[in-house]
Amino acid sequence: MNILSPVDWTFPIPIFLGPGRLADVGAFCQKTGITAPLIVTDRGSRDLPFIGRLQEVLAAKGLRPQLFSDVNPNPTGQNAQAGKAVYDAGNHDGVIAIGGGSAMDAAKAISLIAGRDTPLWAFDFDVTPPEAHGFAPLICVPTTAGTGAETESTGMITDTSRGIKGCVWHPDHRPALAILDPELSVGLPRTLTAWTGCDALTHAIEAYCVDMFHPMCDGAALQALQLINGSIRQAVDQPENLEARMAMLAGSCLAGVSFLKGLGMVHAISHMVGALYDTQHGLTNAVVLPTVLRFNRPEIENRIPAMSDALGLQSRDFDGFYAAVCAILDDLDIPKNLAELGVGPDRIEELARKAKADPAAATNPRQADVGEIESLISEAIEQAR
Repeated sequence: MNILSPVDWTFPIPIFLGPGRLADVGAFCQKTGITAPLIVTDRGSRDLPFIGRLQEVLAAKGLRPQLFSDVNPNPTGQNAQAGKAVYDAGNHDGVIAIGGGSAMDAAKAISLIAGRDTPLWAFDFDVTPPEAHGFAPLICVPTTAGTGAETESTGMITDTSRGIKGCVWHPDHRPALAILDPELSVGLPRTLTAWTGCDALTHAIEAYCVDMFHPMCDGAALQALQLINGSIRQAVDQPENLEARMAMLAGSCLAGVSFLKGLGMVHAISHMVGALYDTQHGLTNAVVLPTVLRFNRPEIENRIPAMSDALGLQSRDFDGFYAAVCAILDDLDIPKNLAELGVGPDRIEELARKAKADPAAATNPRQADVGEIESLISEAIEQAR
């Protein structure tokens, strides 16, 4: 099997995989009636070569693209409103997200509210979604292997008025296409490759440990673990390795599919740390993961053997699995505590209270009250592993 052979998947949405597949986005736009797409990326990506390449591909098909890049590393509601204003003023008829998770989160939020007067937080995951139809068509092109957000509708947006990171979505809003092109992630800095890769690793572990019968998501999670474990170190140490980049993109995508089942306390804490301290999401997940694994141990030991097999371990117990996860984090130079990310003890209660209300906390395999979450955050600040 040649992992670099171009292939099209149809589940859970249309997905084009393989080197050079960015070239197919223009034809897809033509086929689906998109004539003036708004390209959405973050400020750090707007001058990178893949942006110019995408613009060239679209222009070659006679399309009228425009770039919007006023997007924070942790996108805010204000970013989404600014993007909507550009979309509406430019008479655009589709959105193309290209970049990491921040670009896709912002693009999803923009495509939810583009061309309508409905406020963004009407689409909050925690409330009944409004009657809405005719969303702006959305194409997702991840250039990092981590977020896995390219196949699903949810977008994580910081609500600066509440000081939280919230989830926006609508059940009828899904990407029309995802493109997994490993050429776009070649040369990504070592740190970002590691941090985003750890995001995907965390997705797969947390999703698989959710206490729900969901064989499809579980299968995706285990396959994601196998792909990530087999390629994350090579992708970090050999930035030009296309096979490792492709494996990481596929693993990240599958991990994203798996968390349709739910996530857990790592994400509940990480979301709020990101909202209050503007930390990089994958890096925050990586630091917090060992602390939450230890907390969840009594409820996940029956899930450990299959995850150990996916990692190719000889031992199938918690201690062996935990050591293997920590070894990955050590090899990737992940900090050993949140203090190294600038998180101090002064806001632990606030972080815990907000994490408790995060939807990811509800699907953690071991329920925790605010006091227990405070203890977890305190551990993670002082010594996560």
